[in-house]
Amino acid sequence: MTVLGRTEILKLVREGTVKIAPVFKEANVGPASIDLTLANEFRVFKKGKALEAKEDVKVDSYTRLVKAGKITLKPGDFVHGITVEKITLPETICGLLHGRSKYARMGIVVHATASFIQPGVSNKQVLEIKNISPRSVVLKAGTRLCQLILLDMLGKGKYSGSFKIQEGL
Repeated sequence: MTVLGRTEILKLVREGTVKIAPVFKEANVGPASIDLTLANEFRVFKKGKALEAKEDVKVDSYTRLVKAGKITLKPGDFVHGITVEKITLPETICGLLHGRSKYARMGIVVHATASFIQPGVSNKQVLEIKNISPRSVVLKAGTRLCQLILLDMLGKGKYSGSFKIQEGL
């Protein structure tokens, strides 16, 4: 796999091979990534009994949806967020989602585990956000919180799993 640089990213977006909606901003493309913004939807964990890690568990059974312009994460808090942008990739490109370093230095882990974006997806990206700092941190909707790194694949593939359609949390 090869990491795509700015020139190749811009070319793929201009020709429609990679789509970023509702708005693509060229200024959000760095040397080898695209900054994505935090939407105003969060899933906050409910208190309760232990969760059983199994294939058929539904996220709404242990979280509640909060729509807000900002959210305060206390030390140790973990929430789900979602990107404003819907990403559409062809069957020959996959991606990696990572936090931006300025927020990592504040103790914010933007994508705790599942950072791989499958080829052929067309959805918004759910973020697994954790505050590992000793201080509370306020996150605001509209913040360029994470970055998408695009990779050329050898061969083709298309994701068809349970998170194929993610328009909201």
